[in-house]
Amino acid sequence: MNLLVVGGGGREHAVIKKLKENPRISKIYAAPGNGGIAQDAICVPVKATDIEGVVKFARDKKIDLAAVIPDDPLAMGMVDRLQKAGIRAFGPSAPAAEIESSKVFAKNLMKKYHIPTADYDVFDNVESAMEHIRAKGKYPVVVKADGLALGKGVVIAENEVAAQDALHAIMNDKIFGASGDHVIVEEFLQGPEISVLSFTDGETLVPMVASMDHKRAYDGDQGPNTGGMGAVAPNPYYTPEVAERCMKEIFLPTVQAMNQEGRPFRGCLYFGLMLTDQGPKVIEYNCRFGDPETQVVLPLLKTDLLDIMEAVIDGRLAEQKVEFLPQAACCVILASGGYPKNYYTGLPITGLNQAEEQGAAVYYAGVKEEEGKLLTAGGRVLGVTALAETLPQAVEKAYQAAEQIHFDNMHCRKDIGRRAMEQRGE
Repeated sequence: MNLLVVGGGGREHAVIKKLKENPRISKIYAAPGNGGIAQDAICVPVKATDIEGVVKFARDKKIDLAAVIPDDPLAMGMVDRLQKAGIRAFGPSAPAAEIESSKVFAKNLMKKYHIPTADYDVFDNVESAMEHIRAKGKYPVVVKADGLALGKGVVIAENEVAAQDALHAIMNDKIFGASGDHVIVEEFLQGPEISVLSFTDGETLVPMVASMDHKRAYDGDQGPNTGGMGAVAPNPYYTPEVAERCMKEIFLPTVQAMNQEGRPFRGCLYFGLMLTDQGPKVIEYNCRFGDPETQVVLPLLKTDLLDIMEAVIDGRLAEQKVEFLPQAACCVILASGGYPKNYYTGLPITGLNQAEEQGAAVYYAGVKEEEGKLLTAGGRVLGVTALAETLPQAVEKAYQAAEQIHFDNMHCRKDIGRRAMEQRGE
C-alpha cells in the first residue's frame, strides 16, 4: 500500500513511525514532512493546508490511504475533498472538526447535551466581556479565543489587568487573526489534567492510554503556555473508576451528540479533561491526535495502527481489537531557548544517533535539512521518547537520551513526569 500522512511535526513523525511497522505498506509520503521525517518517509513539498495540492498528489501517486493529522486542514475540509476524489482518508469531516475549530460550538454542544464542563459565556467585544468578568469578580479567570490558535489561544488571567490585556490582544490586536472574533470567558477549574486520545468511527469509541501533558514552558508549571513541553503515559489519575465515569458521562455522550447534530465524528477524538472535586470535566476537545501526547501514546500501541485506521474509515471499529503494552512512556521536548516567544533557528543539531543508541525514539518536529545536516527550524525541535516497565525508569531513560543531544540555546523542562510519579508514590 502507498500511504500519505499530511503534516510535518513531531506528532506526524510518531504516526509515520508507527505505520511503518505494517509490512503491507510499501511507501509512506509526508506532506510536507520535514528534514528529520525524511529518514522515515518520502517528503513532498506540498503544504498541509494546500487541499487541492494534496488531492492532486494523492491521485497522481495512487495513494491507498491518506491520514490527515493537523487541525487546520481538517477544519478546512481536506478529508471531505479526498473522499470526494475517491481516496480513503482518516480524519473527521469539516463539520465534525468544528468540535475543535470553534470553541463556541464545542461549549454550546456540551451545554445542550449535558456534558460536564466549566461554566462559560461568549462575547464578541472587549467591553461586554470585561463587564462580565468584573461582575463575577472571581480570579483566576480563563479567556479563550474561539478559533484555532496553535494551542496558544487560552489565557489564565490572575487579575483584572491580565484579563483586560488578554482580551485586547485576542480581540483588538488580533494576535490569532479571525480566531479572536469571539471569545469564551469561563470559570477556572482546578485539579489534575488528563489527556485521552480515542479512536472512533462515529458509533464505537475506543480510548487510548491516558496521558499527562506539561503545557507551561518552565519547571514547576511556571511560565507561558506552550504547545506542550513533554508528556507521560499512563496518567495515574485516570483510575478505572474515572475511566468508567468518562465513558458514561463524556465520551459516548459526545459521540452521540455529534451524531444528533448531523456531524458524525470519525477519526481521532481528543478529550482534554480536568479531574475536579465534582468529577471529570471537559476543558477542550481536539479533532485529531494531540502533540506531544501522541509521542507517548502511539509507542505503547500494540495493535497495528493501519488496521485501526481502516476499521475507523469502514465503520467497523467494534470488530477491531485495540491493545496497548502494559508499560510506561515519557517524552521530553527539546525546544529552542526563548520558545514560545522569540527564538533562533538554523542551529546545527548533534548527538541524535547517540540518543537513539540509548534505546529512545527521537521524533523530529522543528527540523530542516541543509547540505546533509539537520538544523533547528521551529520552537519545539525534537521529542525524545523512552519506554520502560515503570514510569521512573521511562523518565530516567528519556532524560539520559536527551542529554546526548545538543544545539545552541537548547531548553527542556527537567520535571516531566514528576507530578505523575508523586501521585504514584514513586
